[in-house]
Amino acid sequence: MADAILDIRNLSKSFGGLKATDNVSLDLRAGEVHALIGPNGAGKTTLIHQVCGAVRPDAGSIRFLGQEVLGLGVAQRARLGLGRTFQISSLALDFSALRNVMLAVQSRQGSSFRFFANVMADPGLTEPAMAALDRVGLAGRSTVPAAELSHGERRQLEIAIALALGSKALLLDEPMAGMGPEGSRSLTRLLDTLRAETPILLVEHDMDAVFALADRISVLVYGRIVASGSVDEIRNDPDVRQAYLGTSA
Repeated sequence: MADAILDIRNLSKSFGGLKATDNVSLDLRAGEVHALIGPNGAGKTTLIHQVCGAVRPDAGSIRFLGQEVLGLGVAQRARLGLGRTFQISSLALDFSALRNVMLAVQSRQGSSFRFFANVMADPGLTEPAMAALDRVGLAGRSTVPAAELSHGERRQLEIAIALALGSKALLLDEPMAGMGPEGSRSLTRLLDTLRAETPILLVEHDMDAVFALADRISVLVYGRIVASGSVDEIRNDPDVRQAYLGTSA
């Protein structure tokens, strides 16, 4: 498909006798949020691991921006613009929010990491880092250590880092996990503003967030896509309602 930013075709992965990914095909298009839902153990995180390069599939194809990326590692895919946030935060907790994002800016620019104290006065690093923090609503928290940020703010910071790295698509693995209702609503509003510039493949259990954000939803069960369509199509699919959404037709 011409406007597919990310195109996954016939992806398969087994661990011994367990078929974790079973001939999965889906794509992510410009300007959209494509949500991937399914029960625990359905294989959603395993699929994301394969897309970002942490796990190598047994078969299939992953094309990003028209390029086959199966032979590339995690860092190489990130440099191409495939950004990811994790279920468990991987921030430098002792560093301020600003320093965390500056590390991403340095990485993108290929700058040296050796004399960090000196670069704090470098506008070529601080300005894009602050712009990313402002984009996610954390400019006022730039000097706060990541360890002192709330759970929701850490999620915002991870997204700021992905933006600073120049991500052209985001893979978000349960970003609402551990959040209360207000935190989920706040992050939902943020993600809604990002879709136009950075399409999002969203793995999420919070169905309010999924239904508010998704342009398309794919349902993964036992490693297979069992349904894919618009929010209304998924809401009204009797098999999905019975098996996953918990209601009958």
